[in-house]
Amino acid sequence: MISNQASLFLIFTIEGIIIGLIFDIFRILRKSFKTSDVVTYIEDILFWLITGVLILYTIFVFNYGEIRLFMFVGLFLGAMFYMLLISKYVIKISVAIIGLLKKIIALIFKIIIYPFQIIYKILKTIFKKPILFCIINTKKIFRQIKIKSFKKSKINFKIFAKKAKK
Repeated sequence: MISNQASLFLIFTIEGIIIGLIFDIFRILRKSFKTSDVVTYIEDILFWLITGVLILYTIFVFNYGEIRLFMFVGLFLGAMFYMLLISKYVIKISVAIIGLLKKIIALIFKIIIYPFQIIYKILKTIFKKPILFCIINTKKIFRQIKIKSFKKSKINFKIFAKKAKK
């Protein structure tokens, strides 16, 4: 009986360490990526759901659903052990790795985009003047068409006015 309780205490201590690690995963994500308050609330709810299911699963699998005080003491001690001794190193290393990965991905993205930027600049220099020439001339043509149609309408109006006087 005592060996069973000792093994349960060890299991729940390890589970406390795992819960501390899960907590740090969310902390690492918050330090590495900017999140809004809504996303933070969702992450908090997700954390509590994951840890709740994990604790209940462990209680049912290893102790047949019986709850004992020493299990929660083991959870607490495992989480405190992890938070006090291991957590800061895990966070520092993980944030550094994620920062490095973000830089590598940004560099790869720049390398992939670079040929398209060069093609865009070349096409822009080739077609900028002809396109501007066409735009300016079409504007001039439309202005002339409007002016001519306006003059014709004045002429028609004058002719109509002369006929009306007679």
